[in-house]
Amino acid sequence: MESGLKDKTVIVTGASGGIGAEVVRQFIAEGANVVIHYFSGGERAENLAGELKSEGVDPDRLRTKGADLRDEAAVAQLFDAAEAMFGTVDVLVANAGKWPEPDETVGELPLARWNEVIANNLTSAFLCLREFMYRSKEHNMVNPSAVLIGSTAGDVGEAGHSDYASAKSGLMYGLVNSAKNEIVRFAPRGRVNAVCPGWTMTPMARKLASDESAMKRALQTIALRKFGSPRDVANAVVFLASSDLAGHITGETLFVSGGMEGRVLHQPDEIDVRAALP
Repeated sequence: MESGLKDKTVIVTGASGGIGAEVVRQFIAEGANVVIHYFSGGERAENLAGELKSEGVDPDRLRTKGADLRDEAAVAQLFDAAEAMFGTVDVLVANAGKWPEPDETVGELPLARWNEVIANNLTSAFLCLREFMYRSKEHNMVNPSAVLIGSTAGDVGEAGHSDYASAKSGLMYGLVNSAKNEIVRFAPRGRVNAVCPGWTMTPMARKLASDESAMKRALQTIALRKFGSPRDVANAVVFLASSDLAGHITGETLFVSGGMEGRVLHQPDEIDVRAALP
């Protein structure tokens, strides 16, 4: 099935590794032009671009660009760079974010960490979406599409990470549901949605794989009794980004979590850890 994304311009934030890198790969596979955004992962972003070029991707379809998405001017410069190379930005994938360590209960959580986590995970997405909507209006676009990346933590909460859960919840519900009603005031077929991954085997999450008991505890909450892969998430992002495939879907949060819930669904002896890895 054709996605209609060929020659569209896509900005993917936080694209230097994990889910973001796979999102880039899937948009490239659909024939899109992609801006690979990074903050601290410049070397990884350049390596990703190099790998794609070595696989035969036209270099003119790729651009790497660093930016601190907590800064308004830097966000504007990111879009300036995209427009200078490709023209108008058709799709925004707001994937950039940061999971905080260590665990901190609400009663112990420092205000400085709260502010930092909100800035990294919610304010950054807001600034990117604001710039995307502003430019969509400026260019009289008909069907711009934004996909924001949430988390199951934003739906069921996460003990020890109320800051992260609150940021993702605000993104998935308050921001998406407000923006989807605003974007159509100037872009009649404009859409804003969210993709919400659960346990996904990114390089960071693979640290969990060394702790079988922790893996079993996580798998007990997942109906499918397996972890997702970055490609599972990327496929959902491409689907929602496409006006051909998802043109009548807006204001929705699509969970890519294997049916995960905030409760135990399976007993430990029902879990096969080896079969759970993608």
